[in-house]
Amino acid sequence: MIYVVRHGQSDLNKERKMQGRKGLALNEHGIEQAKALRDRLQNIKFDIVFSSPQDRAVQTAEIVTGLKAHIDERLDVFDLGEADRLSVNEVKMAGPLPDSSVYKGIEDPDEFVKRVFSFMNELENQHGTRELNILIAGHRCTTGCIGAYFEGIPTDGNILSFSSDTGDYKTYVFKKSEIMYRG
Repeated sequence: MIYVVRHGQSDLNKERKMQGRKGLALNEHGIEQAKALRDRLQNIKFDIVFSSPQDRAVQTAEIVTGLKAHIDERLDVFDLGEADRLSVNEVKMAGPLPDSSVYKGIEDPDEFVKRVFSFMNELENQHGTRELNILIAGHRCTTGCIGAYFEGIPTDGNILSFSSDTGDYKTYVFKKSEIMYRG
C-alpha cells in the first residue's frame, strides 16, 4: 500500500502565503497534526519512507513513521519562483498556478509532472510487485501529482484536486499485473 501524506501546517500555511522552496518547518499545530496522523496509522508497519527535501515534509514523514526518510529531489515542492512567500490573495494566478508571465522562476508544470512521475515510475518498477507499506511525504502539489499518477490527469489539468488536507493522507495500490511507464 502506498500512503501519500501531505505535510502538516507551517506558519506560511496559517498565514495563507504561497509556500514553495522557501517554505518553513512545521509549526506547533503541524507537529500535532503529524502526531495525530502517527496515531491513526499506528498499526501500519512502514517498510520504506520517502520525502521531499523540504523540512516540513521530512518532519511529517519521520514523526508519522518513526523512521528516517529517504529524501528524493523529484518529490520537491513545485518551484514558485518570485511568487514564493507572497500572500495567496495578492498573487496573480494563471489557473491554479502563479502567472509565469508576471513572476520569474516559475517551474514548468509539464516538467514538474514528469519529475514526480519519474519518481513514481521508478518506485513502481522497483517495488510494484511486492507487498510493502510505503509512505511518501510531500506537498499539495506533489501529493496531487502522485494521485494523478494513479488516477490520471484530470480533464481540467488540475492535479491539486487529488491532494489531501495538511496533515492527512490518501492511499493507492500499484496495479501489479501491469507495470508500465507513465508520463
